[in-house]
Amino acid sequence: MPNDHPRATTPEDLGRYFVERANAGDIDGLVALYEPRAVLALPDGRRATGTEEIRQIYTMLLEDRPQFAAGEQRTALHNGNLALTSTRRGPSATAEVARRQPDGTWLWLLDEPNVLG
Repeated sequence: MPNDHPRATTPEDLGRYFVERANAGDIDGLVALYEPRAVLALPDGRRATGTEEIRQIYTMLLEDRPQFAAGEQRTALHNGNLALTSTRRGPSATAEVARRQPDGTWLWLLDEPNVLG
């Protein structure tokens, strides 16, 4: 699968790209934000591990074409090649761990979409 989506040059790009791609119904674009063995937390306590499971989750999530608001993105907290990203959306907040890739771009490794739920 070719990846012609813009790549995140900062960890904060990931949150912005998520909103843009989710609102466009771009499942491939969403999956491209994650490392191949990334883990995505699900509301029921389960985990989606790897791009194929993450693709399945986003396919179901975007079926009804929900719209996502940008929210208030916090500045990433960096430590070497890792960064903690987070966004506040109303009464909810996200938390993600991104990792710098060998080419200097960033991908999510861990994603908890609702840390307050």
